[in-house]
Amino acid sequence: MTLRVLLIEDDRQLRLTLRNVLEVDGYLVTVSGSLADAQLILRTQTSSGAGSHSLGSRSLLFDIVLLDLGLPDGDGSMLLREIRPFLKDPILIISARHDEAQKIALLDAGADDYLVKPFSAGELLARIRVALRHRGTHVQAPVVHYQSGDLEVFLDRHEVRLKGEAVHLTPREYKLLARLVRSAGKVVTHGQLLGDVWGAEFLDHTHYLRLYMGQLRAKLEAQPTQPRYLFTEPGIGYKLM
Repeated sequence: MTLRVLLIEDDRQLRLTLRNVLEVDGYLVTVSGSLADAQLILRTQTSSGAGSHSLGSRSLLFDIVLLDLGLPDGDGSMLLREIRPFLKDPILIISARHDEAQKIALLDAGADDYLVKPFSAGELLARIRVALRHRGTHVQAPVVHYQSGDLEVFLDRHEVRLKGEAVHLTPREYKLLARLVRSAGKVVTHGQLLGDVWGAEFLDHTHYLRLYMGQLRAKLEAQPTQPRYLFTEPGIGYKLM
């Protein structure tokens, strides 16, 4: 199961850095840079679907929320108090503010943890694992390296090599391959791949998978019609061996 993170952070460079850290660790990340944008995401990406302007009594499709406080159009604490009454999953505050009284107030208001910037990627990932574990969600150690025959994938370096030579993949091709790497040896269903690589609104677009799997095989397989790495499970999904 791929865990979904909502990252709300106004600093563009930090947002990109954290997104990359989280994706390498196997999380599916949705990003937001403002309070209004985060509220829109939360209104539309919920289990009851789009169409309502109220957040109350609905269940989010995220497993954890990382929330900055200093947003350009409001304070993140406003969002915390808005979603905490109906969100059971962890909310981690990430902020440069050191004020102890504010930390205590936010923890009392429902935040599960408070990380003061700057923090290391390792500490953030560890805090996420702890918060998820406290909610009963087990997080497996991430797969960051895959090797089989002449094919080698380094997720932590965003690098794919075949016979020692770098292989250029488009961002979507790489994301699809990375998803298969994280479940190497196991069948990943059409729905899982479409949801994790394209998004929940693309679950019926199986033709995307056929197209992109064909492109991956053309780049990675010596004989694309007789694959060595990328296998089709008819009617079910795909598997990386």
